[in-house]
Parts: sequence; C-alpha cells; structure tokens
Amino acid sequence: MKFDTVIIGGGLAGLSCGIRLAEAGRRCAIVSQGQSAIHFSSGSFDLLGQLPDGTPVEDPAEGIAALEKCAPEHPYARIGAQACERYAEAARKLLCEAGIPVSGSPRRNHYRITPLGMAKPTWLTIDGYLTTPSPEVLPFRSVCIVNVEGFLDFYPEFIAEAFRRHGVSCRFASVNSPDLENIRRNPSEMRSANIARVFDHEQNLDRLAARIREAARECEAVILPAIIGINRSDAFEVLKAKVDLPLYLLPTLPPSIPGIKAQQALQHRFRALGGEYFLGDSVLSAEVEKNRVKSIRTVNHGDIPFEAEAFVLASGSFFSRGLIATPDRIVEPVFGADTDFVPNRTEWYTEHFFDRHNYEAFGIRTDRSLKLLKEGSVMENLYGIGAGLSGFHPVQEGCGAGVSLISALFVADRILNSLKS
Repeated sequence: MKFDTVIIGGGLAGLSCGIRLAEAGRRCAIVSQGQSAIHFSSGSFDLLGQLPDGTPVEDPAEGIAALEKCAPEHPYARIGAQACERYAEAARKLLCEAGIPVSGSPRRNHYRITPLGMAKPTWLTIDGYLTTPSPEVLPFRSVCIVNVEGFLDFYPEFIAEAFRRHGVSCRFASVNSPDLENIRRNPSEMRSANIARVFDHEQNLDRLAARIREAARECEAVILPAIIGINRSDAFEVLKAKVDLPLYLLPTLPPSIPGIKAQQALQHRFRALGGEYFLGDSVLSAEVEKNRVKSIRTVNHGDIPFEAEAFVLASGSFFSRGLIATPDRIVEPVFGADTDFVPNRTEWYTEHFFDRHNYEAFGIRTDRSLKLLKEGSVMENLYGIGAGLSGFHPVQEGCGAGVSLISALFVADRILNSLKS
C-alpha cells in the first residue's frame, strides 16, 4: 500500500496531523493500536499553565516565548514562539471544524472546573463545560448539583465544598429511570458512557429535565456530570431548552464523554477528508535505507508493507507504549530512535507522587524540525510529534494537549513544504 504520509498513532497528535495533511490533498494513513489518552480528556485542552520553575502562566503565548530562554529543549522552544501562537489558532479552528466546539485564546488562560470542583488554568474548553475567567469567581451564587443515583465517578460533596469556599450555596438532587435501573444491576456498568446512552432517548431526557426543574427551583444554575450526548449531538442543547436554566457540565472520572466524543469527531473528520484509519493494528518493523524510512509492516497486514514519502511517529509516551522503560534505558520500539533520558535510574523519579519527576520529560530525540535522530543521524523523512517528544513535563507545565496539537500542525507543514520543494 502506498501513501503520501503514514502516521503511527491515532491520538490527538496523529489525528490532527493527518487532518491537516488530508485537508491539503495528501493521501494519508493512520495506524492506531486502539484507545488513546484523549479518552481521558477533561473537556479542555491545555497550552501552558506554568513555567518549568513553577511560575504560573496567565498569557500562554508570553510564557512560550520565555521557554526559549529557560527551556530551549522544550518542543515549543524548538518550534518558536511566533509559530506556536499561529498554530494555536489553527488548532482551535481544526477542532471546531471537526465538530468539537471550543473557546479560548492563546493570549490568556481561563479556568476550567475539575471533577472535584477546583479551578485549573487551561487554553481551550468545549462549549457547555463550566469555566470562569478567574479562579476566585464563579458565574452563580446558588447552584443545584444533580447526579445519577448510583453513579460513583462524580463527587457532588467535594464539588460543593469547593464552591462554598467561594460563597456559593449548593443543593443536591439525584435522578433515576427504569433504563438506569437496568444498567445499575451490574455496578461495573454504571459508567459515564453507558449512562449517556440512556439519555440519548427522548423520554429519558424528558425525565431528567423534569427532575432538574423540580430540584433547582430558586437556584441560579445547575451542575450536571458529563453523562449526556455520546451518540446524540444535540442532547445538551435540547436539555438546556427543556430546563430553561443556566446548565453547566463537569467532567467525570475517565473514560470521559468529552474525550470519547473528541476522538470520534477527529476520526470522522479524518476519514471524511479521504484518510485511511487502520484501527487495532500495530507496527512490527520498519525498512530503513540510508537514513530514510522506506516502509513499515504491521501485525494485521503481514507481508503487505505501508510505503510512503514521509512517516510520522505519534505513538505517545509510556501510557501507550510509544516509549518503553527497561532497567537502564528508555527505548523507542518501532524505529529504535535515539531517546533522551537520565542514565541513573534512581534519578528518574522521586518518592513523592505529585513531584516533578524526571521521567516525564524523557522521550524521542529530534532535530529542530522534529525529525527523529537514530545513532546521532537525522532520519530524512521521519518526524516525531506529541507525547513521545522529550523536553517537557505535560502535567506539571499544563501543556500536554498543546504540544500534541502544535507539534502535529508544525510537522504537517514541514511535510507539505518538503513536497513542494
């Protein structure tokens, strides 16, 4: 099989890169093992929440410019501050055109409300999820927090405790229906995706709206866990119209509805543009000749190679086995690319879970154009994007989604420009 570009990994980075290339008319294939980290999405996409030294960032574009001096190996610093701001706007447009309506600016972080009611800085948030311009101010003074009976991945009491610290009065309500009773028989089935399928049906949406109206009398707003609209795109807007009160969603513990829907929307967009998405497949080997990848072979396609002019490694970090830790080194398993890591394993981590751990910044080594290095030499047509890149701490710096999106669009443009030349 011959393509213009083959992308290994079908998460946020791989799909975004594929969409950008397909929009430009390139024939692309994505080889994806299965679920990606996007399934754990909170409904928001972070760009930069703090600098490596812990300094909070209000203006992500300004913070990225600072990285060029304080963290020159950061993917943002490699790409450049001006380019990052340009790609940030392009990423917002890409998400919206894929059917993921998001709002936000690379010039100012807003705050999303977490499943525990805390305010965290972020860049883009899917419409309908509770946000605030300031961590000290909420858009209401009284709220009704509604949950599904028996749903354990949402914590109204914790949320209310956080809200009360900001002077918000809270009341609670729960909802039930015969269809919910059916899935409640097995506690392991009481998960957000299964509950959301119940509320895809109009009669259950009506019951939910009626219960909210009854419980939320004299409240300014309603908080609901993200348990609607998995297969029905208009469910949230229909529910808001039926309730006739400000209604906000909060993410639940993963797998999350916003993450699942974002994955589905990006896959649909890629395929609609003519991209070929090979789900449930993994790469076995690569044919490399004179620092150039000629083809890859996968489990499902056996002796049929995937040939292309360019290849993109978007297989992620340790979570998705894009990187593998051995007792003494970090390995990139597909191409054997060079990796950045600390030789002394005792320095990979600390004893405190929430500390900044060195291993989080380990990853594949690239040049300034994000071409992979192997034995110190640049691979001419092999690029790296996303979580597998080295030089950044996605959780502590609040930049995981941003690195995935911006590196994806940067590499897509590099590939398109190389084809033109």
